[in-house]
Amino acid sequence: MVYLLETKLLETKSIFFALSTIYGIGKTQSFLICKRLGFSINLKVKHLSNDQIIKILKLIEVSNLRVTSELKKIQILILKRLINIKSYRGLRRIKGLPVRGQRTHTNARSARKK
Repeated sequence: MVYLLETKLLETKSIFFALSTIYGIGKTQSFLICKRLGFSINLKVKHLSNDQIIKILKLIEVSNLRVTSELKKIQILILKRLINIKSYRGLRRIKGLPVRGQRTHTNARSARKK
C-alpha cells in the first residue's frame, strides 16, 4: 500500500482515482497531475516506481496545492473568523442551523444534529 500525503492509496485503483481520494485534490487536479507527468489515467498505483511517486509529490509542492491537514487548518480558521466577527453565517453555525438559506420549518434535521 502506498502512502501519499497522509493518505493510503489502494494499489488496485488507477492513479487518476487514487489521487482524487487525497483531501484537497479533486478529479480535475488529478487529471492535470497525470497529464503533466505523462502518466496514463489507467496506470495502477501498484505499477508506480519510487521515482514516479517522488515526481508526484514535487509537482504538488511546486503547484502550491493546499492538501490534507494544511487545507483543514485553513477551513477551521475561516469558520473561527466568521464566529469571532459574529457574522450571520457564524451565528447560524454556532446554533447548529442551516447556514445557506435553507428552510427550517420542516427540514434541517441534520443541520441541528451537528
